[in-house]
Amino acid sequence: MAVTQAHLDKLAKYDTPTICNMIELFDVRPRNRGYMDGRIKCNFPELPPMVGYACTAAFRSDAPPKGGDAYGSMDKQLVQFEALPGPAVVVFQDMDDPPVAATFGEVMCSVYKGFGSVGLITSGGGRDIDQVREIKYPVFTGSTIASHGYCHMMHLGLPVRVGGITVNQGDLLHGDTNGVTTVPLEIVPAMCDLGDEFVASEKIMLDYVRGSGPKTPAGFAEVRKEFQAIVAKLTERAKKSR
Repeated sequence: MAVTQAHLDKLAKYDTPTICNMIELFDVRPRNRGYMDGRIKCNFPELPPMVGYACTAAFRSDAPPKGGDAYGSMDKQLVQFEALPGPAVVVFQDMDDPPVAATFGEVMCSVYKGFGSVGLITSGGGRDIDQVREIKYPVFTGSTIASHGYCHMMHLGLPVRVGGITVNQGDLLHGDTNGVTTVPLEIVPAMCDLGDEFVASEKIMLDYVRGSGPKTPAGFAEVRKEFQAIVAKLTERAKKSR
């Protein structure tokens, strides 16, 4: 089954930790793989989850380019948006170590949002943070830096390394205040089918410990057993859907 915008909208209902937990049901990758590490921070935790397809680029700012600049490459980048199966998430690998200047600012983010992008991730820095917040464009960065230096894009559409993982052009990404994860496309429809039931299963334990009634270790063990039984059934359904 193809992934539709309706599927993306459904994934956006869930926070990123829940997405990570649901991916585990399908046993399609090791549990310590596929998500960005703590170097990538959410700048605007008040915004809802970001869901979209990676549009990758490599970036430098520590030395002048042979020709052109970041804005000169944006037309080619925007053309790549059109080839994606859904909304773009711009993903930059900053090739300078450590980053020297900001990957993005107000103008770049405004252009990207105007062309339908739903967010940006960079292993480098960002700037114009207040202005980008005002346009409600999600950004995930490694730092904040005031100047753009000699900013330019080195290549577009090739695999990049960001937050400890390799991101390929067209990878599906989900991000919120907790971080960013890739989402295997082949399990998205089944994830959407199981999502509400999975969230409800967690609520069993939460309702017990947050409730006003008496709580005992034995009582918690019982609700945890109920939770585990539901997750086991969901896991079996997930495996059958693959």
